Formats: sequence, C-alpha cells, structure tokens
Amino acid sequence: MGVGSAKHQPVVHRYGAGPAQFGELWLPEAAAGTVVVIHGGFWRARYDLSLGRPLAADLAARGYAAWNLEYRRALAGGGWPGTFEDVAAGIDLLATLPVDTSRVIAVGHSAGGHLAAWAAGREKLPQGTPGSPPAGGEPGPAGGSGRAFVAVTGVVSQAGVLALADCARERVGGTAALNLMGGGPDELPEEYRLAEPIAAVPLSVPVRCLHSRADGDVPYSYSERYVAAATAAGGRATLTETRGDHFTLIDPASPDWAAAMAALQELLSLRAPRIPRAQAQKGDHFLTPGPGLAPPGPGPGLGLGLALGLGAAGGASPRARSSSTSSSTSSGTCPPAVQSAQRMPTKLPMPV
Repeated sequence: MGVGSAKHQPVVHRYGAGPAQFGELWLPEAAAGTVVVIHGGFWRARYDLSLGRPLAADLAARGYAAWNLEYRRALAGGGWPGTFEDVAAGIDLLATLPVDTSRVIAVGHSAGGHLAAWAAGREKLPQGTPGSPPAGGEPGPAGGSGRAFVAVTGVVSQAGVLALADCARERVGGTAALNLMGGGPDELPEEYRLAEPIAAVPLSVPVRCLHSRADGDVPYSYSERYVAAATAAGGRATLTETRGDHFTLIDPASPDWAAAMAALQELLSLRAPRIPRAQAQKGDHFLTPGPGLAPPGPGPGLGLGLALGLGAAGGASPRARSSSTSSSTSSGTCPPAVQSAQRMPTKLPMPV
C-alpha cells in the first residue's frame, strides 16, 4: 500500500511549540502494537521525518500503530540537549494518544538508531538531566510533573550510530556527531556519557541491531561494539547481518526491511517488562567516568571499545571479535548474538 493511501492517513500531533516538535500518527483499524519510527540523517536539519513515512505507512498497513517522530536537529535548534529532550517528549506524548503504551518498540535508522537506543535507557538517566523521565513520572499515568513517562520496551536499530564517541573521533559523517553534541568527547565527557548508548548498557529491554558489512555510511563495527558491550554486561542484544546497504533497511520492499519486521514482531511477542523507576544519581550513572571518553587506544577506532573493556570480555579485542564474527557467520555457525539476514523470511504474515 502506498505512502499516504486513503486507508491510512497520518494525523499530526504536537509535543512542543517549535516547527519540528511534532509527530505523525498512523493508525490501523485495530493495532497489534505501537512502534515509534525515528528517522536518521546524521542528526542534520536537511533530513526529516519524510524518511520514515514509507516505514510508518507499511507498519500501519500491517496492523501497527506507527508514531513517525520529528525532532529538532543539530544547528537548527536541536543538538545537545534539544534533540534528546524532543525525542523524550515526543515518546512521552504517546500517553495522551489513542495507542497502547504497554509495549512500545522504537525503530530507528542510522542517527535514529542512536536515538532509539538512547531513549530505551532513559530510566537510568539521573533526575534533571536531558531526557530523564519527568519527576515522579512512572510508566503509564502522568507523574508529579503532569507528564507521563512512556517506556520503550524494545529497540530495532537499523545501521545505528551506536558508538557516538567513536563517531565523533573518527569523523563518521564528517562533523555530524560534533555538531550534535557541540564538541568532542574529550571536551564534553559528561554530555557524551549521557548521550552514548554504549555507556547505558545493560538496558532492561532487548535491542535488535541490523547492519550490513557493505554499509558505506555507518560502520558495521558500531553495531558489533554495542552488542559486544551489551551482552558482556548481561544485556539482551543481538546483531543480524543484512545483505543490502545503508538505505535498503528503510526500503519497505527490501529483504532488509523484512528482517527488521521479523525483529519487531519478535519484540512485540515478548512479555512487556515493568520498567523500574530507579534512577542513578549524578556521578554514579551508567559506567565510571572512563567509558568511551578516554583517548583512543592502539589502533584506529578502538578507543571506545578498549575503554569499555571489550578487549577483556572473552579475551578478544573488538577487532579480533569482528574477525571471529565474520568467519563464524560465513561458515554458517553464527555466534548467539549475531545472525544472518539470509535466514530471515522475505515475506512476513500480517499481524493478527
């Protein structure tokens, strides 16, 4: 079914007064779950939620409520902290909309994958920091602030920028991460600790990463590093290797989107966790001050992984782990956290 078809037309809802503070809600006749679509574009203003419309339309046609979220981007009123505050407020607005908020899956592509994984860790943020749940807010009814906290119960990261500090250091996307954060991780260590998905592991919810080794925009290794860190910390994260490129993941006609749909359906089938409202205090949140923020280690792009101790997990460095994963995948014996999209069905049944 085409984007904006007569059967599924989105309705705009605003969570703020700014021109980019809104979302488009796509509703089927009967929703099988709620999905937040967070578009990518390296957090840059020239890329907007139109990237997510084909996915939202496809989700609605399959029977899901799809919330295609817009947010302020870098150098256009967003960046740190505005972009993060917008994503949090946009997700929390779901509490006022006609959708089921007991199971909310965030599907994010590229920079949107970063924001989706970050949003899933909001309950761990210290009170008062950007994106932290409202004071007294619990999942469900509005808390003391008058705004509800809507918990993300699962994440599908499509070629996500899941290693933010490395993205800044390695200039992936040019100055994209620097523009988002207002500087580099050595200048802004506290800000990066709050914005870095790897620093928040383990999450209390499952994360499904999909990425292609042929991706020329966001390195496959970023998803590998995230999954390695999450699983080493006891989190539930997996990586599925897709066969297209960076953009086939957001093409509803592609096998890579079919793989994302399979991950989404699996997450929605899981029992929704109760997210505890136990926030850290400033100074003891996430990991200790070093993770992801120390100067790069020996070898390009290994600073974040080594600082997080990934080299000690299982005795393999991130680079060695990558080589091991590649050989295991090609031999047909995938490690538990890494799968190949070749095993995913290209056509999926509609949800019931």
